[in-house]
Amino acid sequence: MSDAPASRPRAGLRLLHVHAHPDDESSKGAASTARYVAEGAEVHVATCTGGERGSVLNPKMDRPEIQANITEIRRQEMERARDILGITQHWLGFVDSGWPEGDPKPPLPEGCFALVPLEEAAAPLVRLIRRIRPHVVTTYDERGGYPHPDHIKCHEIAVAAFEWAADPERYPDAGEPWQARKLYFHHSFNRARVQALHDAMLAHGLESPWEERLRDWKPEPDWDARVTTKVPCSDFFGVRDQALLAHATQIDPDGFWFAVPRELQAEVWPTEDFELVTSHVPSTTPEDDLFAGITPTED
Repeated sequence: MSDAPASRPRAGLRLLHVHAHPDDESSKGAASTARYVAEGAEVHVATCTGGERGSVLNPKMDRPEIQANITEIRRQEMERARDILGITQHWLGFVDSGWPEGDPKPPLPEGCFALVPLEEAAAPLVRLIRRIRPHVVTTYDERGGYPHPDHIKCHEIAVAAFEWAADPERYPDAGEPWQARKLYFHHSFNRARVQALHDAMLAHGLESPWEERLRDWKPEPDWDARVTTKVPCSDFFGVRDQALLAHATQIDPDGFWFAVPRELQAEVWPTEDFELVTSHVPSTTPEDDLFAGITPTED
C-alpha cells in the first residue's frame, strides 16, 4: 500500500546539502535531513572530497591497515551513512586538502581541493544542481563552520554555484539553468546551543564535554543572531547518531559526540539551526522549516 499524501507532506521537494568531507553530512544537519526524508522530500548530499587526508580520530580504529586503506574505508563509511539517512550522495571528485599543522603552517599540497580555482571547482556542483534541480541548498558559513581549508572552499563553491547554476551564460554545456529557491548556512554549533547543553549537564550533576571549549569561546552576539531558522528534529536524533557512528574512523563512540544524553538534548535544544542567506520566494524569519514559502508543485 502506498503512503497516504498526508504522511508525505514534502513529496516533490528537493534539498541539496553541500559538504566538504564524508562524515560532515552526519555531523551537521543530519537530524533535519532524516526528518525531511521521512516526510517524503528528496535529499541529496554533494561531498566535495574523499577525505583522503583526514586523520583517524577514533583511537579504536587507529591501526596501520586502516591508515593504509583510508580512502576506500571512508567511501564505505559514507555508503553506510547514506543508507541510514536515506539520501542520494554524489562525489564531486576533489582531493582532500588536509589540516595544515605548524607555526607557520605549511603550504597546502599541490592539486588539493582548496587550491582549485573557483570556476573550475564550482563546475561539477553547477552541473549537479542543474541535473537534480534542488529547491533548497545548504552549506557552511564563510568561516567554514571551522577554518579547515576544504570547508572554506566548500562554502565558496556552494555560494557561487547557487548563483551560477541559474545563469545561462555560465557553463553553457552543463545542462539547463536552474535557480534554487533558497540558500542556507549551517549554524548548529552555535554558542547559545553549546552553553544550554553545558548548563543542563551541570544541573543534572553530569560532567560537561563543553567546559574547556566554552572557557575559550569568546561570545559573539551578532554572530549568534544570524540564526534565522530552527528546524525541530529531535525525533530523528537517533538516526543522526547512527549515521555518525557509521563514520567509525572519525567518530569515537565514547567521545564528546555522545557525552550529552540524547533525551537531554531533545529537552534542551530540539532543533538544528540555520541561517537563511538568499531567498527567491517570500520569506519571513524566524522560520522553522527550510522549505518555508516553497510549494511541492514547483518545478
